[in-house]
Amino acid sequence: MNTPQNNATASVRTTRVLAVGSLLGLILLGLAWELWLAPIRPGGSWLALKVLPLCLPLAGLLKNRMYTYRWVSLMVWLYFTEGVVRAYSDKAPSNYLAMAEVALCLVLFTACALHVRLRLKNASKESTSHANLAG
Repeated sequence: MNTPQNNATASVRTTRVLAVGSLLGLILLGLAWELWLAPIRPGGSWLALKVLPLCLPLAGLLKNRMYTYRWVSLMVWLYFTEGVVRAYSDKAPSNYLAMAEVALCLVLFTACALHVRLRLKNASKESTSHANLAG
């Protein structure tokens, strides 16, 4: 039976999957972009190290830590900015990869923001229902 609680839990699960998937996508895209697909220098560049900060929140997202979702939604704007700048300043295929980076950043931000919002909403509903049961 579809209860509001089950729907909310499914929504939280969906946003978690989207957040983790888009973060992994950004990591893989950054590595492939700077090492093989369109590196700044032939043979790859040190710019591939830009994905290291993206690896830090991966454990927190997998452990479903609310704090990690909050700060990732702020950190992702650095990568969004890089993607926008390179989408307009680089030539193909790098500008297409930058557009993919922008899209992944938007998905990651939206998933993190919705995840936090849904979890806080669910927590307030649970505390209200517990208070009603106790009172």
